[in-house]
Amino acid sequence: MECSLGQEAGHTFTAHRNNSLSSSGRLLAFGVIAFSSLTIALAFACLGAWLILPFAGLELLVLAWAFCFMERHAWDYERLTINGDVLQVELAEVGRVQRFQFNRWWAQVVCEHDGSRLALRSHGRQIEFGRHLTNDQRRAVAVALKARLRSR
Repeated sequence: MECSLGQEAGHTFTAHRNNSLSSSGRLLAFGVIAFSSLTIALAFACLGAWLILPFAGLELLVLAWAFCFMERHAWDYERLTINGDVLQVELAEVGRVQRFQFNRWWAQVVCEHDGSRLALRSHGRQIEFGRHLTNDQRRAVAVALKARLRSR
């Protein structure tokens, strides 16, 4: 899954999903695929291969589930904000927003060497960040975040 990273106001890092299709675009794409699949399935059913209909239905059911999942998570994001001595982490998933605060000077940035995992740690608490980022983007955020946390 491709994701994008935005950097705003010099002290905010925002990561969100790459939504290449809008809600109406997803609905249109599903409609075109469903129409094509059912047309082909009905043509084969008319030729005597009626067993294709349940498989076409199953295919469309799985595709509908995938499109609904994408729609539910379309507006998920993660945001890190450095404001004075406070580092705030905001995680939004399916409309539910969680906020965590750390002391800027005590927070540690933990990043695996391959960039597969990025987390913030302080006083026994650890919050993962960057689910919507590639490994290279996680490494870049880790470097930038370490620099921002220690600068005045």
